[in-house]
Amino acid sequence: MRTETTPTPCCNQMNRRGFFRMAGVAAAVGLLSTSTVGHLAFAAALSKAQRDKLTPDDIIAMMRKGNERFRRGEESPHNYLEQQEASVKGQYPAAVILSCIDSRAPAETIMDLGIGDCFNARVAGNIANEDILGSMEFACKLAGAKVVLVMGHTSCGAIKGAIDNAQLGNLTGLLAKIRPAVEATQYSGERSAKNYGFVDAVARKNVELTMADIHQRSAVLAEMETAGAIKIAGAMYNIQTGVVEFFG
Repeated sequence: MRTETTPTPCCNQMNRRGFFRMAGVAAAVGLLSTSTVGHLAFAAALSKAQRDKLTPDDIIAMMRKGNERFRRGEESPHNYLEQQEASVKGQYPAAVILSCIDSRAPAETIMDLGIGDCFNARVAGNIANEDILGSMEFACKLAGAKVVLVMGHTSCGAIKGAIDNAQLGNLTGLLAKIRPAVEATQYSGERSAKNYGFVDAVARKNVELTMADIHQRSAVLAEMETAGAIKIAGAMYNIQTGVVEFFG
């Protein structure tokens, strides 16, 4: 049994990659043998072989692990140039994430993802329109992603605007798409944009309604989930604590 504390060269290589770094895969889900882990650890970008071995639940588990690393300040030492070069000839993302444009909630950063790990669609209030649905269908049916994650966040400005019925150019129409979440949110306290408890409750309901909207408006994705090929999940990011809560 090894007793020394100095990391071996192999372990150093395993620590180079975030999210789907094979050491993380082995620790989170025990998918691969030791010899296979050692071989795949040298890849800078997620490979098709690695992605295809993962289930949707495995992928969500590793997103959760990545967020835990982020919260501890122990993110993977990303070599983005190396990841960029390794993904030039092809990409094999494991997930497509629909999140808000809020500058405080960058999905790749808060879940310790690297180049090539996920597709990312961002729009104020993380709503799904036809273009985003089409992008998700491409990501899953054609490119092989196995998770559709809708991620909202606390203190969301778009949610506040929808609550207040804000009017501003094209933003007016966007906020109208969030209004159903305002109306559907059950809340016993003050129902105003000044009440952050209500704002966050609406944000979560908005994620739930967006997930339902994806199921209803995309037969492609709904059929893939029924077949077990993908999972449509939700998440809420707390901008104060750094925690990503997964559900659905």
